[in-house]
Amino acid sequence: MNDHRLQPKISVRNVSKIYPTAVGAHLAVDDFSLDVADSEFVCIVGPSGCGKSTVLRMMAGLEKISSGSIDIRAGNVPGKPLNNVVFQEYAIFPWKTVIENVAFGLEMRGFALKVREDAAKYWLDRVGLTKFAHHYPHQLSGGMKQRVSIIRAIVNDPEVLLMDEPLGALDAQTRVLLQEELLRIWGETKKTVVYITHSLDECVLLGDRVVLMSAQPGRILATYDINLERPRSIDTMNSPRFAEYRAEIWENLREEVVRSMELQA
Repeated sequence: MNDHRLQPKISVRNVSKIYPTAVGAHLAVDDFSLDVADSEFVCIVGPSGCGKSTVLRMMAGLEKISSGSIDIRAGNVPGKPLNNVVFQEYAIFPWKTVIENVAFGLEMRGFALKVREDAAKYWLDRVGLTKFAHHYPHQLSGGMKQRVSIIRAIVNDPEVLLMDEPLGALDAQTRVLLQEELLRIWGETKKTVVYITHSLDECVLLGDRVVLMSAQPGRILATYDINLERPRSIDTMNSPRFAEYRAEIWENLREEVVRSMELQA
C-alpha cells in the first residue's frame, strides 16, 4: 500500500455538493473521495464547470459540504495556518506595497516587523521582485502580481497550499516562467499542494499525481501517477514519457469536454 494512503495530510471522503436553483437541486460534485499525502503535489483537471474549483473551495472551508467529510491533518506547530488559497485573480491589497502584501499573513499572526520583513525580502528575492518591494500593485504586470499572491501564501507557511488556476489569466510566456518558478518553490518548501488547472501540460509538469474529473456532476474518473524524475523543468515537457502521459489523460478528458459542451449548449 502506498504511503499516501496510510496517513494522508488531506482526507476527502464521499463529498457531494448540491446547490439549490430555481428549477430544483443541482448536483455539482458527487461522491468525491481523495487522499493527499504530506508534501504531495496533486493536480485536479477536468472540463469547464466540472466542479474542480468547488472541490478546492470546500477543502479551504469557503464552501459548505452537502455531504461527506474533509479533514486536513494539522501538524505540531501551534498557530500555523492549516491552509492558504491562491486564486486566479490577483487577491492582493491595492493600498499596500508589495512587501506589505507579502508580509500580511505574518503580520496578522503577530510576528515582529523584522521577522516578517526578512521573510518577505527572502521570497521577493527568490522570485526576482526585490526592486519592486515598495511598489504598489497597480505598478506591476499581471505576472508580477501573481508572483506576489503566490509568495504571500508561501511566506505565511501554511500546512497546505490550495491553488485555483493561479496561472490561468496569464499570457503563455509568463505562464511558462511561473511554472518553472512553482517547480523551484515546491522543490524548496515541499508544501502539500492541491492545484486546479485546465492545462494538461501544466498538470503533468507539476504534479506527482493527476486527478481527472468528469463533466457535471463532478466525479473522479481516473488518477494518474506521474513518474517523471524531479527536479523538473520546462525541458521535461520535451520527453517522450511526458507526451505519453499527456496523450493518455487527454484520451479520457476529451470525451468529458465534449459532454460538458453538450450539457452547456
